[in-house]
Amino acid sequence: MSDPAALDPFAAFETLGDATRYVDRILEIIEHIHLFEDFERTEIDTLARYLSCYRSPPGVEIIAEGGPGDFMLILIDGSVEIVKVDPRGLPQRLAVAGPGKTLGEMSLIDGEQRFASCVTLETTIFAVLNRDALIRIVSEDPKIGVKILMELLMLLNQRLRMVSGELMKCMENKRLRLR
Repeated sequence: MSDPAALDPFAAFETLGDATRYVDRILEIIEHIHLFEDFERTEIDTLARYLSCYRSPPGVEIIAEGGPGDFMLILIDGSVEIVKVDPRGLPQRLAVAGPGKTLGEMSLIDGEQRFASCVTLETTIFAVLNRDALIRIVSEDPKIGVKILMELLMLLNQRLRMVSGELMKCMENKRLRLR
């Protein structure tokens, strides 16, 4: 017998349908959703039809470090703690994300394992964009699909530049300590 969670990783959460009922809320928090800041209301309306929404109680892992992933989450309400296990096996808090934040963009694109875990800190409503929905958007509404892909590319590029800058600082600090 197959595991239902393997077929639908959100089977344990309360299903809220597509995101069309949350368009106004998304528009309220759009300034915090860098991915969609250049989208018009009509584009958000269209995109919302491709998103599935869920509600999770506090203390639930909605993304598991090392787990498979082909989706990203958009936090609509609530907050999550982003946690990464360090080399000693101890969980380390990386950040807390609230409404408007996106999680899991890298795995949406490359399908690789999750970098960190995300655990709800309170009742949280989130929308899911999975790879199949992204492919449907690209084929059914190419203008919006290309816009999403370009925004994802810019977001991931910004993160890469930031991490590269941090790496350079660490290398410089190490060089100074070795003197």
